[in-house]
Amino acid sequence: MNLQWYDWVGLLGSFLVVGSYFLLQSGRLSGTGLPYQLINIAGSSCILVSLFGGFNLAVCLLQMTWIVISIYGIARGWRQRQTITVQPG
Repeated sequence: MNLQWYDWVGLLGSFLVVGSYFLLQSGRLSGTGLPYQLINIAGSSCILVSLFGGFNLAVCLLQMTWIVISIYGIARGWRQRQTITVQPG
C-alpha cells in the first residue's frame, strides 16, 4: 500500500469527522458547541483535499454540504450568544 500525501490528509479528515461524532454521542462534545463545528469543518476540508488523488462527485458534494451545515451551526450559535448577552437585564 503506497499512500500519497492527500491520502493521509483524507484519513485524518475521516478520523476527525468520525471522532467528533463519537465524542458527540458519548456526551463529551455538544452538538451546538463551536469545537464540534470546527472539527467537522476541518475533517470535511481534509476529505475534500484527498479528492486530488481521485475525484468523486458524490463525496465532494457531501463534504461541501457538511461544511456549509457546520458554518450554519457556527452562525446560529453566535447569533444565540449575541441575543443572550444583549438582552437588558
